[in-house]
Amino acid sequence: MAQVLEFKLPDLGEGLTEAEIVRWLVQVGDVVAVDQPVVEVETAKAMVEVPCPYGGVVTARYGEEGTELPVGSPLLTVAVGAPASEVSASGVPAFGARASGTPASGGEDEGSGNVLVGYGTQAPPARRGRLRPPGAGAAPGRRSPTPADGGPGSGRHGSAAGAGAGAGSAGSRRAGLPDTDLAVAAAPTAPTALAGPGTAPRRSVRDDEPVADGTGADAGRRADGPVPVISPLVRRLARENGLDLRELAGSGPDGLITRADVEHAARAVASAPTAVRPPQAAAPAPAPTSTSTTSTHARGTRIPLKGVRGAVADKLSRSRREIPDATCWVDADATELMHARVRMNEAGGPKISLLALLARICTAALARFPELNSTVDMDAREVVRLDAVHLGFAAQTERGLVVPVVKDAHTRDAESLSAEFARLTEAARTGTLTPAELTGGTFTLNNYGVFGVDGSTPIINHPEAAMLGVGRIVPKPWVHEGELAVRQVVQLSLTFDHRVCDGGTAGGFLRYVADCVEQPAVLLRTL
Repeated sequence: MAQVLEFKLPDLGEGLTEAEIVRWLVQVGDVVAVDQPVVEVETAKAMVEVPCPYGGVVTARYGEEGTELPVGSPLLTVAVGAPASEVSASGVPAFGARASGTPASGGEDEGSGNVLVGYGTQAPPARRGRLRPPGAGAAPGRRSPTPADGGPGSGRHGSAAGAGAGAGSAGSRRAGLPDTDLAVAAAPTAPTALAGPGTAPRRSVRDDEPVADGTGADAGRRADGPVPVISPLVRRLARENGLDLRELAGSGPDGLITRADVEHAARAVASAPTAVRPPQAAAPAPAPTSTSTTSTHARGTRIPLKGVRGAVADKLSRSRREIPDATCWVDADATELMHARVRMNEAGGPKISLLALLARICTAALARFPELNSTVDMDAREVVRLDAVHLGFAAQTERGLVVPVVKDAHTRDAESLSAEFARLTEAARTGTLTPAELTGGTFTLNNYGVFGVDGSTPIINHPEAAMLGVGRIVPKPWVHEGELAVRQVVQLSLTFDHRVCDGGTAGGFLRYVADCVEQPAVLLRTL
């Protein structure tokens, strides 16, 4: 028998807790294969195509493009083992559907090749449903919550009879399935907690979903078990009419609540004006627009700090709070370095970029001054000197500032560094950097000269200990070999964490970098 499986937004790694839907790659009714990308999401670090670990027919999608979802909330549901012809136009499976958080297909175990946090590569054993005591039926229609069926003071999810079901039979259960198998209809925003013996799993309730009220607003928003609803249209219709879906008994297959059930209940409420309507969760206040007053003194447009912009704001704010930084700078004559690069590229082979030469100088300088390739552990009150140099470089993209990381930069030569910089820059431009390529840096190289500026006092990329800034290289008057000449001059600046070293170490590092820029042959001493 076919099954409806719920695919939740997986943990994309590196401590990410949410993601924004950028683009759906499938529609309701589409047939998807195991590991087929189904949605493109944007995290605080990158845009990622998320593969689905199940193969089958898409029956529902949760969230429109632009919606931000927390990790663990449903993305979509897939009918596994059902041909597309068995799924109605509304996306409701034309069979008794069972929702589950584990992959399964027919009678065979079919696993996903992608290792998603929360989804293994093999199908675990099927879970056994919880048995219902007989005689737990109720008349169809609206009902009031009681302590026995999920009302105030109870964490249990009661049962309600589906249309045409015999009273007192196990088939009169609400949705006709164990509560653990209704996760597809609930669309929770967080994983359900483990339930004790004899109790159904509880779930988190979305802010925009009406719930049965108890003794107060907080009681009305408690987790109360899943609701047998698949169509988002049915949920929206219930919200618009102020109806609590937990009070409705469905007439669809296995107790599924349909649009007709909601419309019937809405007409019943309208025809009984004296009846007490269930309380509705307070609607969120509309977001301020460019014409709304943001304060008593100013008008403006509010722009949410989320995605890449939000991550940058959080990281730079933390850096300013925690790191006592200082900056030193020096002008250097880069004429010889520019000539050396020209001669390298004339020799044939892959082109060497200027950024790669500066990176090679950085790794050589960090070998001489390892204090700057470190991090501070304030809990242990220790400075941790790092063995490997993972070199980050700032890249401005349409999505904002990102810092891709060249792993093990200290082991690479100029050609390898050039190739890796080119690859990561292109991935940053197209928004295809992975979280692993944006994390783990130990030192950052910031070439703000591309913006046509000479100098800067950059903010350290927490939890690193230093950042080297490089300004534009421009012709300037310079005393060279005792005579005034026009030379290619660059300003170098080093911002460092004063907890890991004193000014003498920082000055020595910067002076060594400047010497290598002015006389590239100095590098030969360390090669």
